[in-house]
Amino acid sequence: DMGQNMVGWLSVDLKGKKDKPVSMKFAEMLQKDGSLYLANLRKAMVTDIYTPAKDGGFSWQPRFVYHGFRFVEVSGLDYKPELSAFTGHVIYDRMETTGRFETSNPLVNQIHKNSYWGIRSNYRGMPTDCPQRDERLGWLGDRATGAYGEAFIFNNAQLYNKWLQDIEDSMSPEGSISDVSPNYWTIYADDVTWPSAFFYVADMLYRQFGDDSAIRAHYPAMKRWMEHMEEVTMKDYIMTKDQYGDWCMPPESQELIHSKDPSRKTDGAILSTTVYYDLLNKMAGFARICGQEADIPGYESLAAKMKAAYNARFFNKETAEYGNNTVTANILSLRLGLVPAGKEGKVFENIVKKTEGDFNGHVSTGVLGIQHLMRGLTEYGRVDMAYKILTNETYPSWGYMIKNGATTIWELWNGDTADPAMNSANHVMLLGDLLIWYYEDLAGIKCAPDATGFKKLVMEPVFPAGLDEVSASYQSVYGEIKSAWTKKDGYFNWDITLPGNTSAIVRIPKEYNVTVGNLPGVRKVSATEKYMEVEIGSGSYHFGK
Repeated sequence: DMGQNMVGWLSVDLKGKKDKPVSMKFAEMLQKDGSLYLANLRKAMVTDIYTPAKDGGFSWQPRFVYHGFRFVEVSGLDYKPELSAFTGHVIYDRMETTGRFETSNPLVNQIHKNSYWGIRSNYRGMPTDCPQRDERLGWLGDRATGAYGEAFIFNNAQLYNKWLQDIEDSMSPEGSISDVSPNYWTIYADDVTWPSAFFYVADMLYRQFGDDSAIRAHYPAMKRWMEHMEEVTMKDYIMTKDQYGDWCMPPESQELIHSKDPSRKTDGAILSTTVYYDLLNKMAGFARICGQEADIPGYESLAAKMKAAYNARFFNKETAEYGNNTVTANILSLRLGLVPAGKEGKVFENIVKKTEGDFNGHVSTGVLGIQHLMRGLTEYGRVDMAYKILTNETYPSWGYMIKNGATTIWELWNGDTADPAMNSANHVMLLGDLLIWYYEDLAGIKCAPDATGFKKLVMEPVFPAGLDEVSASYQSVYGEIKSAWTKKDGYFNWDITLPGNTSAIVRIPKEYNVTVGNLPGVRKVSATEKYMEVEIGSGSYHFGK
């Protein structure tokens, strides 16, 4: 037992007999009787065999294989070796760890730790879906929003720049994007949601690192795909094709992989149309960056027609519900800007009612809805609900995974009970926007909307009841940003460090009665109805008593 689900291999120092093979079999989990659980590995070959050339001691490790594992079954020895005879080597693409995050809640910290191990487990020349079974592929849908959160923990710019080229190289002559890139599995499904990663990852590189080179390099391919999709799947301004649905939403029965309950399933046209609408808005911004302003009116005109058609077809004006009122249908419509002006509050009420009433304050979304859940709840004033979802330990939740032994993130919310055909114990797709929420909303390390690369920040953390401390840092392209706040026994303190050539708007709730004196670096102090706003430049600051 390595104590951690990891990726790599073992090196061994053992004693063997000439021509008697020593085997090491790898697995992520154990069965109840203590033997290896291998069913979820499918056809993966997970056994290393070393045959000694002579009697006596030997030291060995493999060179051309890696395993996703926590447990190793060793056989072929005539003695029981010491644990010190085995060393686990963790491997992943070389890159700097840039993010640190700690709070006063051990569960919140463990979720971050599990995320860290899971993300680096799946960096292997491309971002892979899993490291242990017979798949290990560059599925696009897993990274559409996840890439943003990952970029807080790792300097993954080179990896994702490379992967975008893989995606373009895997495109069909007609302009279709393979849902797996590089296209070892060639899947030209002409859906919208998985290929959207091509656009979102390019946007991440621009927003997070201030690098627009990927947008410039891939804009022609992006435009070709947008036109191709308009031709093959758009009807009356609705995108009609969807391949995967809201993948891996929590099923009604824990032995299922996918829900069979129609009330839990979001209409595929809702998923495709909302995301394509968002990509039209992204393309308008990309066109501006690339000097292709002539393309912008076309994107904006089509987006307006799609919004009108979408609401005419899917929005219930009386109840403010989209489709069959799933949380995913409503939150995608809300966060991607499709809700008619003035109706946002009522749509959000439906999200709250559904979450509280039908799901008892738990996650009710799959891979698509989870990309917007934590930020959506927070933006509309329900950070308490977001924090409850974060800290739940009953199914379905990240805490449930940990309570059942997870040291990485599972592929399924019910990865301990579902059919082994699809229950990897080391996936990252169900993180959604959680890591973005950790750094931007809990710690307040958020790039301003009118800036890139954290040249300017808007630091406006939320303070959930029951969370007393958050301490985080992020190594941005300008240098290290630090934010650490405590809220306890009626006292509030917040320490901030900004690197050179950056600035921030710091928003402190008035209820904390913080007074800002003549601190060096403070450029301006003003007040809004809820906040004291402090504009600061580079340097270190303490706000509090």
